Amino acid sequence: MRRFVFLFSVLLLGLFTLELLNPVQAAVIQPFTGWLADVSAAIIIPFDEHVRASGRIISHSQTGFAVSIEAGCNGVEAAIVLIAGVLAFPADWRRKIVAITLGFLAIQVMNIARIISLFYLGQWNLDVFTWTHLYLWPVLIMLDVLVVFMLYLRYLSQHPTATA
Repeated sequence: MRRFVFLFSVLLLGLFTLELLNPVQAAVIQPFTGWLADVSAAIIIPFDEHVRASGRIISHSQTGFAVSIEAGCNGVEAAIVLIAGVLAFPADWRRKIVAITLGFLAIQVMNIARIISLFYLGQWNLDVFTWTHLYLWPVLIMLDVLVVFMLYLRYLSQHPTATA
């Protein structure tokens, strides 16, 4: 357990530091965040043709309402927590890579649902938007990380192999 906590802490520190570097922000994080806005808008457009994405902003041309996907709202931090947990726990590399890939996808699917829901909540009621944005969705996203990690641990316990 001490080994896990130590590795988890070191990996969190390292990955969060890496994420904050300007070259990583410019080459990875900002383009990824723009891609999230594009995907979210593409999902909405068949139901509402007045939605547009530009960079990390999703806007509605009739209501004028817009949301900007900022740091902390792109699921990257949640993914870092999952990646650190998976890497810190002893298992073979193939299983770690599969867990990280599937976990990242699970986080981003939920995050896109979050972005879309907040886009419409903001147009409906700003107080509900604010509460949901600040309290409900952060808990749900981290709960997603916890559930994915627990499923990974359960899988490992039911399919033991030599660890690396």
